[in-house]
Amino acid sequence: MTDSAQVLAAGSHFPPGIDSFNFRDWFTGLSDTALANVFTTLTFSVWLSVAILIVFFLWAYRKPQIVPTKRQWLAESAYGFIRNSVSIDLLGKQAGVRFAPYLTTMFLFILVMNFWAVVPGVQISPNSHIAFPATMGIIAWLVYNWVGIKKHGFVRYLKITCIPPGSPVFILPLLIPLEFLQNILLRPVTLALRLFANMFAGHLILLVFTLGGFVLLNSENLFIQSVSVLSWALTIAMTFFELIVIVLQAYVFTLLTGMYIQGSLVDEH
Repeated sequence: MTDSAQVLAAGSHFPPGIDSFNFRDWFTGLSDTALANVFTTLTFSVWLSVAILIVFFLWAYRKPQIVPTKRQWLAESAYGFIRNSVSIDLLGKQAGVRFAPYLTTMFLFILVMNFWAVVPGVQISPNSHIAFPATMGIIAWLVYNWVGIKKHGFVRYLKITCIPPGSPVFILPLLIPLEFLQNILLRPVTLALRLFANMFAGHLILLVFTLGGFVLLNSENLFIQSVSVLSWALTIAMTFFELIVIVLQAYVFTLLTGMYIQGSLVDEH
C-alpha cells in the first residue's frame, strides 16, 4: 500500500480540495428536503456567533453603572474602539455616533465569525464561503447607497458619485461609466472578495500543513517522517498568523464600509 493509500485509508484527504470547505447536513434524514444543508457546521457557527454577541451584550449591560464593572467595561471598550477609531474619525461626531452601532455590530460579527477558523473541532470560518461575505457586502452596499440617496436625492447622488469635480467635459463619456462601475457596482464585490479570499486561503494553508504532516509521518523514509514535526510546527506558527488576519480583516471590512458611508454623505468627492 502506498503512502497516499495509507493516508486515505486512515480517513485523511491530501491535498485538500474544495470539498474541504463543504459539510454535510447534521440530520441526514433531511438531505432530500428543502432543509438540506441547513444544519451544518458552518450554519451552526453563524447562529452561535449571533447568540454569543447577543448574550454577551445582555450580560455586560444587565446592571449598567456609572462606574463600569469589568464586563461593562469590556463591552464599552469594544464599542468605543470602533466608534472613536472608525466611525467618528471618518464621519465626524454627529454622524459618527449615529452609525457607530451598525459599524460595531458588523465588526464584532465578522470578528467572531472569523475566530471559528482557529477553534478546535470547527477550524473553519463561515466567511471562507463566499455566500456570507457577499451577504454582508450587499448589506453594506444598501446602507451607504440609501444614506447617500436620502441626503442628496437619487439624481444628485449619482452625479456626486459618478462625476468627479473639475473633470473635463470631453472625458466624461469615458469617466462616468468607469466611476459608476467602481463606486456603485464593484464596491460590494471587492468587500466580499477581500474577506472571503483571506479566510479561504487561511483555512487552506492550515489544512495543507496539518494534513501534510500526517502524509509525511506515514512515509516509510525516517528522514521524511521527521519533517512532519516541522510541518506541524508551521501549523502552529500559521495559526498565530491567522489570528492577526482574523482581527485585521474584520477591521478592514468595517473601515471600508465607514469610508463608503462617508463618501455617500459628502457634498463633493
